[in-house]
Amino acid sequence: LVDVLKNIFTIGKVFRGILKKVDSKKTDLAILVDYPGFNLRLAKELSTRGILVIYYISPQIWAWGGDRINIIKKYVARILVFFKFEEVMYRDNGIRSDFVGNPLLETVKTTLPKDEILKKYGLSKEKPVIALLPGSRTMEVKTLLEIMARSAEIIAKELPGAQFVVAKYKNLPASLYEKVLKSFSPGIKIADGDAYNILSVSDFAIVASGTATLETAIIGTPFVITYRTGIINYIRSRARQILSRRPRRLPSRRSGNTPVPSVSFLSSLQAFVRGLKFFAVCCGLRFANLQEFPPLSPYSFKVFLYRYGRWSVSSCIRST
Repeated sequence: LVDVLKNIFTIGKVFRGILKKVDSKKTDLAILVDYPGFNLRLAKELSTRGILVIYYISPQIWAWGGDRINIIKKYVARILVFFKFEEVMYRDNGIRSDFVGNPLLETVKTTLPKDEILKKYGLSKEKPVIALLPGSRTMEVKTLLEIMARSAEIIAKELPGAQFVVAKYKNLPASLYEKVLKSFSPGIKIADGDAYNILSVSDFAIVASGTATLETAIIGTPFVITYRTGIINYIRSRARQILSRRPRRLPSRRSGNTPVPSVSFLSSLQAFVRGLKFFAVCCGLRFANLQEFPPLSPYSFKVFLYRYGRWSVSSCIRST
């Protein structure tokens, strides 16, 4: 909410500019892609002008903002979705929808053998590798990377030989990462635009909430989802989650249970690290100090199954 308010004038200018262009020439069809906060408003304006609206990449109404389905039903002629369950959901509500598959299944691939990846980044195959994915936006990196790096320093003390690699997003400047990491142990490496390869050799990953979570799940690396938000957005998010009582994270939503844990940053760093360590233990990593962890619960056992068991992301999101 706060991030939107910062750019509200720019967003408004773009919105009015689109409508001005539409009004200046005959337009029969509009294909809107993602960005529901903007595009659902635009769909209403276009539809009232007699323009057929097709929407690609469904708003995640199954996670929050379920009432938006009424806007979609009224103003969108057809919606193209990434997930099979979304197609069923929309059709059950009288909306024409088509499951077109998820392009991530075609793009999320490693490019090098494991031994070559380890050699490229100076990693040992005998020691655990933990990947840090702080996101693809500048603000995400600024708010998440420092917490991840501080967590890595604490974890390293209890997980001898642990190797940490930050997956740098290719379109962000290296200085953004270096500025944060310069205050920490030089042992944290940076992999530029090579997230898939890094994830493929990692024993565990700490991943910013977003598309990267699904990419990590497709590769098959065990991970926790992390996010940091302001107090107002946190309260709104928690209220929605409690009221809906449905898993909101993509891999969790697709599995039918909750195999992927999520950790917010409202609690202390120590509590956050404790949570990370607990889930990492479930995935097979061994810490020097284990007595602080309770016996594995049914919930944590699901995390273990996620790493070694039977849930296939591909079977959930591949188009037929």
